[in-house]
This record gives sequence, C-alpha cells and structure tokens, in this order.
Amino acid sequence: MSTRTQIRELRTQVERLQTATVADRSDYADDPCAMMTAGGQEPDPWQREILENTSDDLLQLVCRQGGKSTAAAAKALHCALYEPGSLVLLSGPSLRQAQELFHKCVYLHRVTNEIVAADNLSALRLELANRSRIIALPGTEATVRGYSGPRLVILDEAAWIPDQLFYTLTPMLAVSGGQLIAMTTPGGKRGWFWREWMEGRNDYARVKVTAAECPRITEEFLRRERRRMPAPVFESEYFCTFTDTIDSVFRYSDIAAAFTDDLEPLTIIENAEAA
Repeated sequence: MSTRTQIRELRTQVERLQTATVADRSDYADDPCAMMTAGGQEPDPWQREILENTSDDLLQLVCRQGGKSTAAAAKALHCALYEPGSLVLLSGPSLRQAQELFHKCVYLHRVTNEIVAADNLSALRLELANRSRIIALPGTEATVRGYSGPRLVILDEAAWIPDQLFYTLTPMLAVSGGQLIAMTTPGGKRGWFWREWMEGRNDYARVKVTAAECPRITEEFLRRERRRMPAPVFESEYFCTFTDTIDSVFRYSDIAAAFTDDLEPLTIIENAEAA
C-alpha cells in the first residue's frame, strides 16, 4: 500500500471519528422525538412511545394518515446516526412503499443538518460516514435474502406483505438481536400480521391508533369518508377493525364456528375385515 493511500485512509478514519463525536454531542442523541419535531411534526404520545422503545418488537395498527411512517423514518435515522455500523432495512409489499419511507429518512437527514455525513446516497440506499446503512428493499423474498445482522427492520403496510416474505425477514434478527417494527392498517382477517396481532406471542408491544385519536384528522373529514365508503372499508381504514375482505365468499366467523373440539375424530381403518 502506497504512502498516499495510507494517508488517505487515515484522513477518512479521522473524519469518521470527528463525525461520530459531533453526532454524540448533538441535540438528538438522547431524544429521537426532537428529530421528528425537526422534520415538522410534533410527536403524538403513541409516536413518542414508538421512538423511545428500542428493545421490544412492535406491531402498529394505525389508521390511514395517522403518522406511522413519519415516526418510523425518525426511528430509522436515529438508529443509523447513533449506533455506528448499523444496518436498517425498510421493506413493504412493493418497492414504492419502501421508497416512500426511505425518502422520509433522507429528508430528515437533511433537515437535521446531516449530523453524520453521507458517504453514498442513491435512490434506495443511504450510507453514512459511521458505516451505518439505511436500505429500501422491494417486497419480494429474493431481494431480501443475503442481508444479515440488521439492527432494525421496518415493514410498512405490513398486512399486505406476503407470509413468505415475513418468514424470510425474521431469521435475519437471530444473531443481531435487532428490533422488528411492523406497521399497517388492517388488511382483513388473513395473513401473518393478523395472526400475530390476534394470536401471536406476548413479547410484542402492540400499538393501536384510530382516526379518533389522531389530532390531524377532523371529524368533518371522517363524516365525509363515512358517506363515501362501504362500512367495512371505513371501519378498517380509519378505526383499525379487522373485517372480512370484500371478496370473501364466507365470513371468517362462520368458518371458525364450523370447527369444534367437542367431537372425537373419525378413525378410518384401511383394509378392515368385513363384519
């Protein structure tokens, strides 16, 4: 390795150390909520809860326009800034959804004066000088395989993410002990998110926020929406109710009622001798 190359690498390391020092001393180091405020929105109480919880896996059932992606972007950027070398993965049922969340992360990075400089920025990836990365991934199993050790995985519109993609994502957290955040409006009584919300393990932190709890959604707007929409759609979009999907032939409750544990199973003995 030439002397010039060694000097260049030493300068890069010094810049990274200086950047990390500036980040540790910034106004946002111990207050991720302040980062969201800098982006133009004061956090609601439930958003503060999300931003300050760094240990539990989170399931968020939030109405449309409730502010779930804004809080998630602040959490993703805070993790990348203050945990050097972190990998933050953003995914959704389509690339567009993951990209929208990623754009909010980039916006927050800019309005907070790029506390840690960007080494590389593309349409789907932000690489910081402290070796942290925020990456937006399309919602297909093939695109998420190959990543390991994420500190944070955020799933947007999680109810529409296919089961197999969810099962591909969660093993990534086995070694890193990273945090999983799944946020969505309801997608009917089906899929992994509905099962996890209704019957999943108890170590999830569950957060439910309806339109009535969102100060930015007015009662007048909700009245107009109620007139426009079929009742099941309105209840799902704004009041986080798991309803039967419109194209369902049978209601879930009818199917569930068809099963019972009171009857003993019928045992069929093959090749039994005739009585």
